[in-house]
Amino acid sequence: MKKIFLHFCLILSVACSPDKQPEGVLSEDKMVQILTDIHLAEGIVSSFPIHFDSSRVLYPYLENEVFEKHAVSDSVFRASLEYYMRDLRVMDRIYARTIDSLHVIESSGK
Repeated sequence: MKKIFLHFCLILSVACSPDKQPEGVLSEDKMVQILTDIHLAEGIVSSFPIHFDSSRVLYPYLENEVFEKHAVSDSVFRASLEYYMRDLRVMDRIYARTIDSLHVIESSGK
């Protein structure tokens, strides 16, 4: 009976433990850094007096520069984004930090 109880407790503890972050998923801090730079790139593209079709050509180039700057592939970023979007509270926290970072950059005049 004691053995059954121990097995039950073990199964219950594993079933109730929070999902661990899979290997290869970017940290929240790294996601904030990348998302901040992506939003800055979007802002740059939208500020140019060019047609929408031209901005669609320019943006991927700037986005690629962001990934190179952070030494992250676009597939790792997208997989990490999908992972974090599974928990809206976490994604909300990441975006709140991203917005805070953008406000700091804006207020510093960079």
